[in-house]
Amino acid sequence: MNAEQPSITLDPNVLAGKPIIRGTRISVEFVIGLMADGWSEADILANHPGIKHEDILACLSYARETLSSERVFPSAA
Repeated sequence: MNAEQPSITLDPNVLAGKPIIRGTRISVEFVIGLMADGWSEADILANHPGIKHEDILACLSYARETLSSERVFPSAA
């Protein structure tokens, strides 16, 4: 886990080890999914009072870091 994202943690005992917002059971995947479904930050914060603006930014940053390290292998077809 990147030390720059203290809001995100991995715990094998919570949500099968998926990255979550520290102190919650809300996964990075869930937050990114809400945003992909069109939820605004205001919608997320209003419906999940346990998280803050900084937590949403940490989720986005975590997703960016994860994708930037992903390797893509073009198909030979």
